[in-house]
Amino acid sequence: MAKSYVKFEVSKEVAAKALDAVRLAKQSGVVKKGVNEVTKSVERGLSSLVVIAEDIEPEEVIMHIPSLCEQKKIPFVYVPTKQELGKAIGLNVTCAAISIEKAGEGEGAVKDVVSRITGKSSGAEKEAKPASEKKEEKAKETKQKKEEKAEKEE
Repeated sequence: MAKSYVKFEVSKEVAAKALDAVRLAKQSGVVKKGVNEVTKSVERGLSSLVVIAEDIEPEEVIMHIPSLCEQKKIPFVYVPTKQELGKAIGLNVTCAAISIEKAGEGEGAVKDVVSRITGKSSGAEKEAKPASEKKEEKAKETKQKKEEKAEKEE
């Protein structure tokens, strides 16, 4: 079941690129790890990208970060597990969230991930759709099917 703080689905390709961006930024840039550090980084407006794990328990620990990122207009992306996120940052333990403040050599990778999740790159389709858009699409499809069924019965 999807967590309440996960606002959109991210393809495996985009999640892998986000983890690569984290690895590159860790080597040559400034990266903050952990919910508290990420929250501070976002509140101060220093983040260029926030990476959040999808399997956090309890959800309440991290559910404020996506809303805060939206409020501050900071792009964020989800990765499937906190274990992968911890490994990407070079930790032997799990990590719930990471904020890339200065990407260093990973600047291109960060820009690529941001363009894919925001849909602002040239010719690239939006990889991640908000849950509300998905619900709207399903509702339209259901409505069309009902209308077609009603027409057939007439």
